[in-house]
Amino acid sequence: MRATVLYAPGDVRFEERDAPKITAPTDAIVRLSATCVCGSDLWPYRGLNPVPRPTPMGHEYCGIVEEVGRAITSVRPGQFVIGSFFASDNTCPHCLAGYQTSCQHREPVGGAQAPLLRVPLADGTLVATPEVPPDDLVPGLLAASDVLGTGWFAAVAADVKPGKTVAVVGDGAVGLLGVLSAKQMGAGRIIAMSRHEPRQKLAREFGATDVVTERGDAGVARIKELTRGVGADSVLECVGTAESMRQAIQSTRPGGAVGFVGVPHGVQLDGQELFYTHVRLHGGPAPVRRFLPELIGLVWSRTIEPGKVFDLTLPLEKVAEGYRAMDERRAIKALLRP
Repeated sequence: MRATVLYAPGDVRFEERDAPKITAPTDAIVRLSATCVCGSDLWPYRGLNPVPRPTPMGHEYCGIVEEVGRAITSVRPGQFVIGSFFASDNTCPHCLAGYQTSCQHREPVGGAQAPLLRVPLADGTLVATPEVPPDDLVPGLLAASDVLGTGWFAAVAADVKPGKTVAVVGDGAVGLLGVLSAKQMGAGRIIAMSRHEPRQKLAREFGATDVVTERGDAGVARIKELTRGVGADSVLECVGTAESMRQAIQSTRPGGAVGFVGVPHGVQLDGQELFYTHVRLHGGPAPVRRFLPELIGLVWSRTIEPGKVFDLTLPLEKVAEGYRAMDERRAIKALLRP
């Protein structure tokens, strides 16, 4: 099969690779209906993460089970499934506490920008839909495998409550779906921080009541102005830079919470400064598996349409253009069809 490989910053190739095979009795092989480029894929693409060797890319996926190992009992060939970017057994103490991305036996799932994918620990990782979905639901179900689940976790980690004020730092796919998540959780006011008109428009469609275009100290001042000097009850940090984390913490009222899901790059916190904010921090790699059944139900019932974050659709062989378009901010998120 042909699949996506990153050789060096900016060097994405779609080339021949061996098709995946069952290597453990807990594996499943999934024929992908759709995959995509993630914002976190841009870190190595831009040279901000090292690329020591040619690396198969992609960790967001949904599709039809083609083959299962002999130990698999929860899914079967022919079912449409969605999984997380970390495989988990869903039975260890951390999984049972709802933190499957810290599973004691976790394995990263990579190489999903391809027609076929091997998913380890498939019983604990994959969730089947009620039946094979119509094609128009596939983008939303794909979003559940990462960006929707990550935005949802940001809202959970930030303790979003009905009627409360929420601010979202970051207008990428995760930030936009953080807006959608906060709306679903009943937030009374949702402030989206964005400088880009198409993203602002989608944020408002997802439930944003206000848009702040300023960044840094000016952005913090604007949120304080909108909240009469108090700050937001909950802030979703969906970028991962030192500036975005600082902005998130300083925009939060004392006693409020920051849910941080942007992969940190260069983020360092001053303990004494944080101590006097009375702000709670919680985050990390989203335990998407915890939320998948609920999110699949919301997409399946057409209660939410997270697939709207995909504003560019390409055949999988054009994957390099998907990376370029997202890197140049010509696209929010690129959907790839094998």
